[in-house]
Amino acid sequence: MPRTSRSERSAPSSKSPTGRHPRRTGPRRLIPTWRVTVAGLVASLLLGVGGFVLAVSLVQVPDAHAAAVAQSNTWLYQDGSVIARTGQTNRQNVALDKVSPAAQHAALAAEDRDFYHEGAVNVPGLLRAAVKTAKGEGTQGGSTITQQYVKNTYLSQQQSVGRKVKELFIALKVDATETKDDVLAGYLNTSYYGRGAYGIQAGAQAYFGVDAAALDPAQGAYLATLLNAPSAYDVATATATGKQNAMNRWNYVLDGMVKENWLSADERAAVTFPEVKEPQAAPGLSGQAGYLVNAATDYLVSHQILSEAALAKGGYTVKLSIDPAREQDLSNAVRSQLTANLKPESRPKDANAQAGAVSVDPRTGAVLALYGGTDYTKHFVDNAARRDYQAGSTFKAIALAAALDSGARTQSGQTVGPRTVYDGTSGRKVRGGTGTPYAAPNEGGKDYGQITLQQATDWSVNSVFTQLAQDTGLEKVRDTGVALGLPAGTPSLGAQPSLPLGVATPSVLDMAGVYATLDNGGRQITPWLVQSLEYEGRPMALPAPQVTQAISERTANRVTAMLRGVVDDPGGTGFRAQALGRPAAGKTGTTDDQKSVWFVGYTPELVTAVALFGQDPATGAQVSLSGTGGTDGAAGGQYPAQIWTAYMKAALKGTPVTSFPVVAGQADGGSGRGAAGTPSASASPSPTPSAPAAESGAPTAGGGGAGPSDPSEQGSGTSTGSGRPGGQGGGATTRPGGSASGAPTGPAGTTPAATPRPSRTPSTAPAQPSAPAPGPAQQGGAAANAAAGDGG
Repeated sequence: MPRTSRSERSAPSSKSPTGRHPRRTGPRRLIPTWRVTVAGLVASLLLGVGGFVLAVSLVQVPDAHAAAVAQSNTWLYQDGSVIARTGQTNRQNVALDKVSPAAQHAALAAEDRDFYHEGAVNVPGLLRAAVKTAKGEGTQGGSTITQQYVKNTYLSQQQSVGRKVKELFIALKVDATETKDDVLAGYLNTSYYGRGAYGIQAGAQAYFGVDAAALDPAQGAYLATLLNAPSAYDVATATATGKQNAMNRWNYVLDGMVKENWLSADERAAVTFPEVKEPQAAPGLSGQAGYLVNAATDYLVSHQILSEAALAKGGYTVKLSIDPAREQDLSNAVRSQLTANLKPESRPKDANAQAGAVSVDPRTGAVLALYGGTDYTKHFVDNAARRDYQAGSTFKAIALAAALDSGARTQSGQTVGPRTVYDGTSGRKVRGGTGTPYAAPNEGGKDYGQITLQQATDWSVNSVFTQLAQDTGLEKVRDTGVALGLPAGTPSLGAQPSLPLGVATPSVLDMAGVYATLDNGGRQITPWLVQSLEYEGRPMALPAPQVTQAISERTANRVTAMLRGVVDDPGGTGFRAQALGRPAAGKTGTTDDQKSVWFVGYTPELVTAVALFGQDPATGAQVSLSGTGGTDGAAGGQYPAQIWTAYMKAALKGTPVTSFPVVAGQADGGSGRGAAGTPSASASPSPTPSAPAAESGAPTAGGGGAGPSDPSEQGSGTSTGSGRPGGQGGGATTRPGGSASGAPTGPAGTTPAATPRPSRTPSTAPAQPSAPAPGPAQQGGAAANAAAGDGG
């Protein structure tokens, strides 16, 4: 670029879109002496006074092209086989007069409004960055455009004191030898805008299909917004939260342009958010490869291991934790159980079905398989990572964990346990709360009468779980969800009465992590995706997974025992998973209007979450899945459970059958019912000392013995599939279908009659796994798999 003397520098000569020059015009003032002095002082503190003087005199500005040339990145499976190679960078440099004034002003408003009237270094920002880096507290913003230009053009994206020091000296040198216009042009040409686009010309084409010279204020402000977080703010693929954050940032940029007199208030009022083009996938990212690369990129960026810009420059080899065999098993399961049954040509509703799935090793937190959608080149939103659909009743496992771990008590003061009796009347008002009582309907409006918490779990009874959450404390339920692995910022994760019914919108990956915590004895490990990282052949350090004890080991095992009932009970919502032929626990979820349906389940060896989302392919709007694949309604116990079962069969083939830890006082380690379709396996000993059989909330083995001290559980012995009698003070009611359900004694000492769960007959969808004989028919004959207000 041509260079001029410092006296020739001035603000941009181009007029603003309003026809006026920018507010601040005229020759650029020399850097104030105090700025130079303080900048030098900061550098002196980092290198020593002598080092600073020597560095200023001897520093040489590196070759810009050496750092700007992009290389390819190589993405590998855990066995070293190649997933994809990326790194084809879209870059086209343009002169500053080929960038519209509106786009220039937008970048300045977003990143450095005093650019033309300040020195090369933002001293307060530099001080903050130095302190943060020295404390090991991560990266810190506040760099001037000159500093960012130097980092983009001459240096790596590495976050270290050494790189920051180099950035400082080169920035001072560049500021002394290049004009402000040259620096701004260089910054706009080297900034990363996402979608593989380096430079504002490539960004303008990637998002709007226009040249940089034609960018209007709305478009320029959006490109300036992307500088802050390219992928997170790409409104074509971002989550609802990401889109809102992008809109907020876009408004901030435009308001800044008004404040600096680069845009009039009237013009600002007339600006509307621009229409953004759909992204185009890079070559080699078809099928699942694009989702895997996207997920690994998100992991690296969100954990501040690398920036998007650094990855885009390339030179990295990223080995993922993904097992290629299980990845193929997961794709095959989706294809055989779902895709093969969809006929969008004759059934338009079938085009709305979007599947997402994640499989996690509960002991290490490693993500072993991930299914993000049909094809990354056709559907860019990663269904495994999106956070815009409700989790439904899969959240009830969190409510159980919160209640059991906190020693929650009912409104009458009884400690909550699996045999605690609740009123399962649909629309029953929650007691003990404040304000207008919350009254949740059950699936199909069905009334269940007096039932145990175990039965309510098996059958996914909403009215029981809303009362359970109130008895536990809504804040406690929310905090337990975060402790188990939900991000604290998960949308709709608030202490609200509907929380236990799954109104929050975590991702499939998030829920896999939550259930992995339950499977791992309450030890929480946030799922991770990157096994190793190299830059130009040199290994780079990765953060070690952090392990925390989210809930007690005993609580985790008790929740697992209860979730086994969802599968083992022939009337349970997850009964189809019995076809796995192994001990399994899990929970279904079906949301309002059946817009999303879930099954999250696990064995001692593996956790897998599967969800189906209803999304209009034309508008992106959330729509009902009812009728998908020709089924009557939609539920988590249908396609998600079928996909889960087919995948788990393949993924665990050849793996020895093992059992979950035995819960003290519950010999079969399950729900207290016969495990229809589940093979007999020797139970592994409980890793924690056995508690007394009479412990409050802990069911006794086979229901025998004196029974627990908790009045809500007295006489609540349940039988196994053999039909042997229950415990003292209450018998076991043998249910049709080979299962025996405990008939607990209520608080008043009476034995309430438990209403049977509806028949779980297979849906009309083809290619379903065989299922055991269903439980008793539901009174009223409502379709079991249909859900209203979430029951399944």
